[in-house]
Amino acid sequence: MREAKKKKDRTALALVLCFCVVALTSVFAVKANLDKINTAEKDLEISKSAKTETEGTETAVKTPVIDSKDTEKKAQPKEKKQAKPQTAAADYIAPVKGKIQMRYSMDMPIYSKTLDQYMTHSGIDIAAPLSRKVKAIAGGTVTKVSEDDRYGTTVEVTHGNGIVSIYSNLAEQGTAETGDVVKQGEVIGAIGETALFETLEESHLHLEMTRDGAYVDPTEYIKGL
Repeated sequence: MREAKKKKDRTALALVLCFCVVALTSVFAVKANLDKINTAEKDLEISKSAKTETEGTETAVKTPVIDSKDTEKKAQPKEKKQAKPQTAAADYIAPVKGKIQMRYSMDMPIYSKTLDQYMTHSGIDIAAPLSRKVKAIAGGTVTKVSEDDRYGTTVEVTHGNGIVSIYSNLAEQGTAETGDVVKQGEVIGAIGETALFETLEESHLHLEMTRDGAYVDPTEYIKGL
């Protein structure tokens, strides 16, 4: 009986010990897991804190420091460049006295008696009798003297501001020469009848003007036309 009881006591003790071992193992395992969780949470908090500090530093670096003096300088308007004055009509005079018998017309074709057709007209025709003196509309240099197939004896004078004046249907004799420097009102030729394209027109001066290489209406530049 005693031996049987001892066996039972030993068995019970062994079970109690096993239970205690299992319980202790579970406690240690739970504690280890809790420590890992706490460590992970601390690392996460440290990471967030470091990131916040870094972002704050970057924001501080990116934020510009504005000096009130610089602001005042920027606020002051820049000086505007003065535009070059446009050429005034008063700067040019009529090359001859007379009425305009054919006007400038580059947008709308007009009828030509000589050619019996409608065509553009790159200048103006100023009525004037044969041999009347033709004067320079402004000071400049005679850059070309030629025999134009359409408008006859022609003198070209180059002025400032890109302006060139062209006088055609002049008499063959008595014209200025290439290279001459002429003053405003100086005689450069006389009215002739050399323009083949306008032989049926009344005696006149065919006058053209260009600005920067493009035809312009002489009446917009010459006072009194």
